[in-house]
Amino acid sequence: MVGITSYGAYVPMLRLPFGAIGGGGRQAGGGSGERAIAYFDEDAVTMAVAAGANCLEGIDRALVDGVLFASTSYPYKEKQAASVVAKALDLRRDVATADFADSVRAGTTALRAAADAVKAGSARHVLVVASDCRPAAPRSALERNFGDGAAAFLVGADAVAATIEQQYAIADELIDVWRMESDRFVRAWEDRFVVEHGYTSNTVEVIKGLLAKTGLSPQAFAKLVVYTPDARSWMAVARATGFDAKTQVQAPLFGQLGNTGAAFAPMLLVAALEEAKPGSQLLVANYGDGADACVFGVTDHVSALRRKRGLVWHLQRRTEFSDYDKYLNFRNLQASDVDRRAGQGLSATVHFRDRDEDISFHGHRCRRCGTEQFPFQRVCFACFARDEFDAVRLSDRQGKVLSFTFDFFAGSPDPPLVVTGAEVDGGARVYLQMTDVRPKEVKLDLPVEFTFRKIHEYGGTPNYFWKCTPVR
Repeated sequence: MVGITSYGAYVPMLRLPFGAIGGGGRQAGGGSGERAIAYFDEDAVTMAVAAGANCLEGIDRALVDGVLFASTSYPYKEKQAASVVAKALDLRRDVATADFADSVRAGTTALRAAADAVKAGSARHVLVVASDCRPAAPRSALERNFGDGAAAFLVGADAVAATIEQQYAIADELIDVWRMESDRFVRAWEDRFVVEHGYTSNTVEVIKGLLAKTGLSPQAFAKLVVYTPDARSWMAVARATGFDAKTQVQAPLFGQLGNTGAAFAPMLLVAALEEAKPGSQLLVANYGDGADACVFGVTDHVSALRRKRGLVWHLQRRTEFSDYDKYLNFRNLQASDVDRRAGQGLSATVHFRDRDEDISFHGHRCRRCGTEQFPFQRVCFACFARDEFDAVRLSDRQGKVLSFTFDFFAGSPDPPLVVTGAEVDGGARVYLQMTDVRPKEVKLDLPVEFTFRKIHEYGGTPNYFWKCTPVR
């Protein structure tokens, strides 16, 4: 039996109300609802790391043999993202890594590849992370439909919570939604053409093909988990394939989350697994340059995966952000006195030398006296032992604020920049920026946890490091 042995998700804390899009206020006639938006220091990679950490909670990370990353909005055109995710999650050096891109169907394609690898015996446990922060033109219909988020799955053959039982896929060539290398924003053809000839036609065909292949009827499934480009199109798919739109279709979360691209169908699958009962079956259908569909059989192990910080928790952990101009600054979509892309960029030599501390967030524990410190130093500041240290991972611990300052002159897109001196559980003291926080929340001894974010984006390259954020 091969399938999902663990799952996780991540949704940014900020929500942009529909009424605020275009510069209006909360009640500016934009309609009810909102979409999730990444903070200025978040992107597809940081969200993938957060979802992966959520998925691997309580699991020995040394068991992971592979990392597959799926996204259409990874910042680099020629540099692998899966290796960054693996490093940030402090996985083994000999882990296999690969990226899946160029289609919103990439998330389920990666999931299928992970299952094939486990079945073939080339890996025992493969982590699949799908994450997207798709760029839409300001004040466009796509801007309202899109959302930012990530999902992660650990695929294996032990203690499987949802078995992958049957799969079916079709390929199609259609120019409906696309983005070329020279395009700053996602582009789309006329809505009716996109929905009828692209989405509906392909999704109905793949679902009917899977039902014919398995001999199952729509009534055999507890939920249909289906990708949809907008809040309404999924209803035509449900009617055409015989599913009850009111009771059988997983809610697409428009008005709360938005279409998260390559992560959208995987995030809806996480939502379905959080509610699934042992013995039930799920049909997952995804669209993009064709379509794919898969039958998942839910086992008794699903009950052990209920997480305190699941997708529901992430959706409820929200802060309304109705300043549309500041949102545009976050995305570098309008002129600003804060341009994070200027300058020569990060030194590749410094990055290589410090990657264990900067990306994996490794501290060091003295073998002689047990004192932990960060960053690496050759001499222990407690017992003065020299070169007697073992690396320890700090990213999955918590800590507390020892000191803080508000910097209004640092050039932050969301001033003030909050800078802290924090003590990690275990004793190491670190100098970190704080994120996802309002100044009135900051106080001494505030419990914090650690999150992987962008520090800046100079010279066209993002510089990643860890920040602290209040434990919520």
